[in-house]
Amino acid sequence: MRMFIAIDIGEREEIVDIEKKLEKIQGKIKLVEPWNVHLTLKFLGETEEELIPKIKEVMEKSVENVSPFSCSLIGIGAFPSMNYVRVIWMGLEDKGETKHIAQRLEEGLEVHGFKRERRKFTPHITIARVKSIKEKQEMKEFLQEHANTSFGKVDVNSIVLKKSELRKEGPVYETLVEVKL
Repeated sequence: MRMFIAIDIGEREEIVDIEKKLEKIQGKIKLVEPWNVHLTLKFLGETEEELIPKIKEVMEKSVENVSPFSCSLIGIGAFPSMNYVRVIWMGLEDKGETKHIAQRLEEGLEVHGFKRERRKFTPHITIARVKSIKEKQEMKEFLQEHANTSFGKVDVNSIVLKKSELRKEGPVYETLVEVKL
């Protein structure tokens, strides 16, 4: 079963609005459905169902002494770069809570055989995946225009373990475990 640990963002008008603007850019751009928007703390990949209780334990330890918090959704960017866009993301700023939780998850899950992420953790929300763009300049201008735009605040009260089922029409996520802060 394909799994990941995340913070649910939920459907937000600000994200729907920016996705509508993205739709106008010509190319093969797959938007993330508004109800699927989340911040991935740790991608687990194919995982045995029997490990869920251990994963839940690690999740609980990772949020020990972390109170519910707010974070700001700020800016639109691209991975790997503005000149070669494959993922369009929305930035997330807090006082370090998401990085702290992600680091504790990495440490706790490594003990259970999960590989550490090689890339540095950068809190973000994927809003679209890009296969190709007809006018690269148009995309560049869109990214520059929204690089510092504020998209409101998100209240974080829990982290979730999700199952991800890949289908032709897009991924379907199901929450398996929720751990409150």
